[in-house]
Amino acid sequence: MKKAFALGIIAVAAAPVWAQSTTQLYGIVDAAVRYTTNEGPATDKGRSRTQMIGGGMSQSRWGLNITEDLGNGLKVRANFEQRVLTESGSVVGGGFQHAWVALQSNQWGQLLMGRHWNVMFDLFTSTFASYPYSPYMEAFKPEIGMSMGARSNDMLKYTAELGKIRFSLQTTLKGEGTTTVPGAGTFSTGGKSTGGYIRYADNGWAIGAGYLERKFGSSDKKLKSYALGGSYRTGPWYFNAAYGENKHNLDGQANCGANLQCHVDYSVLSTLWAGSSNGGFSGPAFTAANKRRMATVGAGYQITPQLNIGAHYWYAKQSGRTALADGKAHFFSTILDYAFSKRTDAYVGIDYIKLNGDNLSLTDSSGAANGAKSRTGVTVGLRHRF
Repeated sequence: MKKAFALGIIAVAAAPVWAQSTTQLYGIVDAAVRYTTNEGPATDKGRSRTQMIGGGMSQSRWGLNITEDLGNGLKVRANFEQRVLTESGSVVGGGFQHAWVALQSNQWGQLLMGRHWNVMFDLFTSTFASYPYSPYMEAFKPEIGMSMGARSNDMLKYTAELGKIRFSLQTTLKGEGTTTVPGAGTFSTGGKSTGGYIRYADNGWAIGAGYLERKFGSSDKKLKSYALGGSYRTGPWYFNAAYGENKHNLDGQANCGANLQCHVDYSVLSTLWAGSSNGGFSGPAFTAANKRRMATVGAGYQITPQLNIGAHYWYAKQSGRTALADGKAHFFSTILDYAFSKRTDAYVGIDYIKLNGDNLSLTDSSGAANGAKSRTGVTVGLRHRF
């Protein structure tokens, strides 16, 4: 008995030598009813649409955060995260939206490997988010159309804090994958990406700038993204402003001819720029553009500890080698958000799009250009975090 007791004491004393590991289940469930105008086909573009969407303020998702404390200020972190469409219960994509592992040091920063947010998305959401309690409206997010797809595969990302300054660098080793064209072969859907950002934060201010370059499958073809902006918090007020630019050196889809890799490159560009909710344009001007620029400004006010109101405006302009690409757009949204608790809130959002340009168009409910030049949206939803 004494021997067993002694062995037990030794085991308890030795336990702290082993690293401590924790696993956390987390998520957001968000559902909303959204009304939009001018969603009909080209023959009836004025038709409105009312639908339930699986995320008005946030993407509905669940995930696992895993942390192992190795001691001496060193940790291993890992994450799996999957998006879910609340209205149908189906998952988005064929796999996890995030899947990564990282080694983190209190002194030297963090090195991450896997699929994660790219540095442009990190900059937008950490430094000049449209709505800091979200950080953007999922159903209407023009600024995300400037972040080059938000996530990247095959990523190596290093992030470090130097006092009030944070910087981050990323590269992707393999690229974004391939696609198969029946009867023609397999083609690259994107090359490697490299970039980074730097951010300064102190006394309510946050200011940052970033750059990200992404190659296409065709040799020497690139999409480049730049952004600069900041925000300021004082008492119940929040202000933010930013400027972003995307430009590429593709030669024009009309010049692709029988070069299927060229057409795949433009398909990739469409996925990075598409969607009216992301500030995208459609119509003949869509793939004719070589450059997009966007300026944003917004403000928010915390009326009570539970009630927030905010408004945001975006101005976008695109251009290309010919007048076909020229166009401008104005985006506006305002949101009233009421928090029942730290985990549950309800919201009402109103948004508006106005396009200027003969060759620009919004899309109908199927995603086809319908000739509409303006759209109003109203979103009412409920969100819970766990």
